[in-house]
Amino acid sequence: MINFCTLFDSNYLSRGLALYHSLCKVCPSFHLYIVAFNKESYQYLTEARLPFITPIALSEFEDEALLKVKPTRSAAEYCWTTTPSVLLYCINKYQLPSCTYIDADMIFYQDPKVLLDEMPATDSILITEHRYSKDYDQAAISGKYCVQFMYFKNNEDGITALTWWRERCLEWCYARAEDGKFGDQKYLDDWTTRFKGVHVLQHRGGGVAPWNVQQFDIAKENNSIILVDKKSGKHYPLVFYHFHGVKFYTDNLVSCCAPVYDISSVAKEWIYIPYFKKLKKVEAQLKLQGISFNTNGAKNPAPGKLHVFLEYAKERLVLWKIGNIRPWQLKLFSFSKQYHFYKLDLLNTETNGPTDRP
Repeated sequence: MINFCTLFDSNYLSRGLALYHSLCKVCPSFHLYIVAFNKESYQYLTEARLPFITPIALSEFEDEALLKVKPTRSAAEYCWTTTPSVLLYCINKYQLPSCTYIDADMIFYQDPKVLLDEMPATDSILITEHRYSKDYDQAAISGKYCVQFMYFKNNEDGITALTWWRERCLEWCYARAEDGKFGDQKYLDDWTTRFKGVHVLQHRGGGVAPWNVQQFDIAKENNSIILVDKKSGKHYPLVFYHFHGVKFYTDNLVSCCAPVYDISSVAKEWIYIPYFKKLKKVEAQLKLQGISFNTNGAKNPAPGKLHVFLEYAKERLVLWKIGNIRPWQLKLFSFSKQYHFYKLDLLNTETNGPTDRP
């Protein structure tokens, strides 16, 4: 049995359910504890009575320390602040022998047990690196490790690290770089020396995301997605993909991620478009169940091409300033690799290329 925990509100409901469905498909034995960050998401999860899920009301989860800092944090910052508290709450409340935190915007393609099985029996904590592609390496700012898939045993080593992390996040957790800190994840940078029993995930099929997918060619074998390392030629089954930056818009468009990331047409066809279709299917099912609130977070119309290009140029300049790229590497914008918008109403047809939005 693998015990997972995550958190999201109604704006991420379709993503959270897609995550859950992927676990149902590939993980034979799991339980998912979900801290629902608003009443709509909690009410749905409670009434749906989905197997292998325990919904947790925000009011039940929050303690005095969290409520004290909540007014000082943005919505995203508060979610980051609570991550170690979610793990501690689930471990303590449900007397779990271990618990794995997972971000709600992920999909599992293989049983995650393969990732946990690589840990030595003597270790108690598993963390995952960003493994940035060279151009996008912001480890000095955002941290070497990504809070996306983190495992903790309910023992002295695991609880010591979690308690320390919670205290640090209560003290400071903001969406800015300051004094060697950034959000909740820059705190992880020295964990391999600060704490005992910390294992860094080695499997290249875990932690794939828009900032590192460029390192692979993508193939299919027996309906499984295979990652082929461009440098070593080694093959890895894709275990999970982190869909960081996926954004829905009120004019029926969706984007894969920030335009600075090069995303190949193959990655879009075999990873992103099936994800968009899954989210669209989940939303349709929710509407049939009478759900009328927004379940994908769309708030504004999609930006035009000029705005997207300017955002790309701004982000490339940031990468140049921090030394990741040289002036001659400020390459031209490529609509096939940087323009990541799709019309949702075309995703059920054969027309799966980027929309020609004016």
